[in-house]
Amino acid sequence: MKEQLSFAWDDSLAVLKDLVLTKDSVTIMVDAVVYYRIFNPTVSITKVENANRATQMIAQTTLRNMLGTKSLADILKDREEMSEQMEAVLYAASKNWGIKVERVELKDVKLPTSLQRAMAAEAEATRDARAKVIAADGEMKASRALKEAADVMSESPSALQLRYMQTLTEIATERNSTIVFPLPIDLISSFMRK
Repeated sequence: MKEQLSFAWDDSLAVLKDLVLTKDSVTIMVDAVVYYRIFNPTVSITKVENANRATQMIAQTTLRNMLGTKSLADILKDREEMSEQMEAVLYAASKNWGIKVERVELKDVKLPTSLQRAMAAEAEATRDARAKVIAADGEMKASRALKEAADVMSESPSALQLRYMQTLTEIATERNSTIVFPLPIDLISSFMRK
């Protein structure tokens, strides 16, 4: 009876943890996983010395090359698209070794702590600047409205007196307090002479 050799057709994975320098000169730590399987064990054994190690090395090189051509914003935004591109490149490179790359996933992109702090400080400064612009715009609109109100009141002296009385009424309804009415000095002096 002949003894048959059986080969494992297991699914394998390569876990990649690598420092990558992006196009905009940001150093990031990338965690990625490459799922692959050996579809032709004979070719896999004869073409490369260690198929698993070769797949991992080509995956790391491809990861560095692809991410090195992208900016940090592109990497964070288009992770799925880059995973698909990387899968196609890896399959083309490894199919001659009897290996089929099934899926590539960019799991995590980590920024250095110093860069995180710098980005947070920049975002805070941007928010503060925007708040100051909004406050200044509000002050400008308020001062224009006050100027327009003063112009209207200057046309009619009785309008100023009515506004004064309205303000006193508002104060009286809000608080139970003593109200002092200022009188013009020229009015008081006319009473003093008599």
